[in-house]
Amino acid sequence: MPGLGTLINVACILFGGLFGLLFGSRIGERMRETLMAATGAAILFLGAGGALEYMLTVEGTSLSVRGTMLMIVSLALGAAAGELLNLEGGVARLGAWLREKSVSGGDGRFISAFVSASCTVCIGAMAVVGSIQDAVAGDYSILLAKGVLDAIIICVMAASQGKGCVFAAVPVGIFQGAVTAAAFFAGSFISQGALDRLSFVGSILIFCVGLNLIRKEQIRVANLLPALVFAVLLDL
Repeated sequence: MPGLGTLINVACILFGGLFGLLFGSRIGERMRETLMAATGAAILFLGAGGALEYMLTVEGTSLSVRGTMLMIVSLALGAAAGELLNLEGGVARLGAWLREKSVSGGDGRFISAFVSASCTVCIGAMAVVGSIQDAVAGDYSILLAKGVLDAIIICVMAASQGKGCVFAAVPVGIFQGAVTAAAFFAGSFISQGALDRLSFVGSILIFCVGLNLIRKEQIRVANLLPALVFAVLLDL
């Protein structure tokens, strides 16, 4: 059934987040900082690997690079559009609303944890391509693999940053559910080239998420999300 992969993914996030909340207090602050740094490093390599898979091609005995202009133009246009729309502010407002509804007003880290976790598990090729595969072919294997990864990531993040991370399940359900619904009606019109470009730019955004986890200066990754749309539309 279309959407089953997203339901499994959401369940994995909830399980990982609750597990991290229940047992995170048994982990010392120093250990949690190290775990968060390790998670950030892993996400960096996931993003870098996905981007390089698209950029590097073998021609005879040498490597060639493609996608440079696509990367620059998509990110530039996406950043401009995202800042104008202030998508990061929208995610933060959703976090504030969830904090109020979950009676977590005293949790000063709730919104930042929610935004960070949401960007980590929502952005990327696996979310979009997996949702399309689920809708078009009834194959939820990509989202199942993503769910396992998300469970581990959210478990560590919840242990370090608190219960705001658990509520990342909400935007994942909305975003992937919307992509699945759209692909159910229009997925057959999306070319493989467009999916490859989306995967490429999505991997770069994943890399940015990893940077946010290991350094104080934050990239407003949510405001870069329109770059995914430009990646699909442009063929540079």
